[in-house]
Amino acid sequence: MLFRRFERLIDIFRDAPGAAPPNRVLPFYLHYLRQVWPCFVTLMVVGLIVALIEVALFSYLSRIIDLAQVTPPAEFFSTHKTELIWMVVVTLLLRPIFVGLHDLLVHQTIAPGMTSLIRWQSHRYVLKQSLNFFQSDFAGRIAQRIMQTGNSLRESAVQAMDALWHVLIYSVSALVLFAEADWRLVIPLVAWIGAYILTLMYFVPRVKQRSVDASDARSRLMGRIVDGYTNIITLKLFAHTNHEQQYAREAITEQTEKTQLAGRVVTAMDVVVTSMNGLLIVGTTGLALWLWTQSLISMGAIALATGLVIRIVNMSGWIMWVVNGIFENIGTVQDGLQSIAQPVAVTDRPDAQALAITQGGVTFDKVNFHYGNDRGIIQHLDLDIRPGEKIGLIGPSGAGKSTLVNLLLRLYDVQGGRILIDGQDVSGVTQESLRAQIGMITQDTSLLHRSIRDNLLYGNPGASEAQLWEAVHRAKADEFIPLLSDAEGRTGFDAHVGERGVKLSGGQRQRIAITRVLLKDAPILIMDEATSALDSEVEAAIQESLETLMQGKTVIAIAHRLSTIARMDRLVVLDKGRIVEMGSHSELLAHGGLYARLWQHQTGGFVGVD
Repeated sequence: MLFRRFERLIDIFRDAPGAAPPNRVLPFYLHYLRQVWPCFVTLMVVGLIVALIEVALFSYLSRIIDLAQVTPPAEFFSTHKTELIWMVVVTLLLRPIFVGLHDLLVHQTIAPGMTSLIRWQSHRYVLKQSLNFFQSDFAGRIAQRIMQTGNSLRESAVQAMDALWHVLIYSVSALVLFAEADWRLVIPLVAWIGAYILTLMYFVPRVKQRSVDASDARSRLMGRIVDGYTNIITLKLFAHTNHEQQYAREAITEQTEKTQLAGRVVTAMDVVVTSMNGLLIVGTTGLALWLWTQSLISMGAIALATGLVIRIVNMSGWIMWVVNGIFENIGTVQDGLQSIAQPVAVTDRPDAQALAITQGGVTFDKVNFHYGNDRGIIQHLDLDIRPGEKIGLIGPSGAGKSTLVNLLLRLYDVQGGRILIDGQDVSGVTQESLRAQIGMITQDTSLLHRSIRDNLLYGNPGASEAQLWEAVHRAKADEFIPLLSDAEGRTGFDAHVGERGVKLSGGQRQRIAITRVLLKDAPILIMDEATSALDSEVEAAIQESLETLMQGKTVIAIAHRLSTIARMDRLVVLDKGRIVEMGSHSELLAHGGLYARLWQHQTGGFVGVD
């Protein structure tokens, strides 16, 4: 019960206090520390008490030696009973209690709770990023930054707090106790403290910068390795194992060199601090012995000075490694900010409402868009799609067909003009409601590494078993799903499909995608090369299902295989981001323009359309 009580002090799934995390290191730390401040305040108080108890133990040693010198052995316990009992209580009762509280707060509350809180909020925020964000970086590097940043932020915050109290308490307490014995004992310690501070001021910024460089190199290495694993089929097909090894080798070399450079600074700092510590031990102990020979301090004071100095020396080494760890973790956090704290490119307006579709008409009104360069991809495009109309988008590669669809889905924001659905500007509605009303079947169907059932229910999580089976049957997916199995022995709907669905054939993945869209039953349907992965026999088998799927919906279909969309109500021909032709299949053939040339090139004139 005690462990569970501490483990529940932090709500790891609480909402973030702001729309976006700060993009600078200190505000980023405070952003998360403020959310768990009661735990850290309690840890500070407990840490203070633990540090005071540790110093008290050295005071007890000095006191016992002094008492033993002036008290006959037979009378020692009876004379000093009360004081000795208090020492026992502090050592055997209070010290374990407060050390235990410290460990409970660190290991049961802050370590798991705060780390998971940061990872949860970071993951939620990153999921809101635009498509371009994920296409511009390694998925492995983004994931590693999310995982490492939470751990590093928490670790450095706890280490900084522990180190702060130990430095302050031991330094101040030692100065007070030394001054009580003889003010001259303070001189070596004050000189050492000054030198120690100057040493940290010199080395710490260098440790921090090189730790940032090492962390960035480590993230780059992880990104390259994960990229190779994710695209293992390409690696095997092109027989480029050696090339991939060299690609990773370069990143490992860079990461090793950056880590070694960081290690040089740490080694130099270690040697300097160790030399200073030796001077402190020799100076303080020698001075204490000289003062004792002059009858200026007691034997207990020698034990106190020597013991405290050795403890301070050991603590200084610990603090040096803690400081190194703190700034290495800060470097990791700073590296993580490059992914976690980037502003979201596509956001909902504060007053955004849910999209309400009554008919399904789509209007592109003077739309302009380009991918970050001066050359326009979509230029002043006007297109009105009537409710329930089925249009085909046609054009050579790079004409802007997929870009137009991405703008409709608001995966990118238009840079000029507007896109309307039933008169509602898509930039003024919530992205979730917009995409919930649009079903899409893509050429490269990517499935989640989960069960067939999980992938299908992505279309409609609330679908019943009967609805699921009906959609599977309509997509002709019932021919293979019952036969599936995986390495864990799961079969049918429970079989897992592998990363991106690699355990299924292209045609099987496509039929899973069609099933999902059937379950979603959205009023607007987009098909981007929807049947390109299917052989002719399978395509013919599900063509009836696709036509059923399209009934009563506004449909936008993209296909390079022109025979698959020639029967659409209207064909729109794009070239270099502009509409160059529009009309029915027969009208465009008669016109003798770009569409007619594409048709002639694909069919040689032998394929007819009724």
